[in-house]
Amino acid sequence: MDSNNSLANRWTRPRAAALMVACLLAGIAGGWIFRGTGHLSNPASTMAASISTPPASIANTPPQSPTPEQLKDMADHQAAPLIAKLNADPKNPDLLVSIGNLYYDAAQYPIAVDYYRRALVTRPSDGAVRTDMATAYWYLGDADKAIAEFNRALKYSPDNPNTLLNRGLVKWKGKRDGAGAIADWKRLLANNPNYASRDQVEKMLAEVEQQMPRPGTND
Repeated sequence: MDSNNSLANRWTRPRAAALMVACLLAGIAGGWIFRGTGHLSNPASTMAASISTPPASIANTPPQSPTPEQLKDMADHQAAPLIAKLNADPKNPDLLVSIGNLYYDAAQYPIAVDYYRRALVTRPSDGAVRTDMATAYWYLGDADKAIAEFNRALKYSPDNPNTLLNRGLVKWKGKRDGAGAIADWKRLLANNPNYASRDQVEKMLAEVEQQMPRPGTND
């Protein structure tokens, strides 16, 4: 068995939305490192952490993250049977989304966006998929496209907490719109009182509110 297949067989995929939320929340709490293009560091490192521990004979060797090429190879390997099914049913939104998710998690965002876009042609009201496509645009460094897709997602699901969370993050980190982020997160909390990550959202709210200029100042 070649190394790429071995890695692929040991790679488990969490839900893209859950991964996005976890990565973004961890990044805010820990002081996220930004790349030169202004977008967040990609979630492939989280996926790489799920790869099995190396054999004892090389256990003392520092772990190495998969390269982008290896990540794409893993996604190609897992997507192959789904693509074969898609060839017989090219407009199947479930297949399109599943393939898009594989490439999203492998940080192959242009490919993920293409599959998400095709799925949304058939199922335009799927706010979760549109949110994932928006986050892919964010990782590609396009805050404006990300916000536009978050806005469309919220037309179908006005109080979706993940959409509101992520739109607020992009407004804050991508557009320096602290007031917009605060509005999104307050709306999230008001309309989703049992939101599982409420504590983290409240911490982010407090952080952004502290950074906002106070009335009467010129900051």
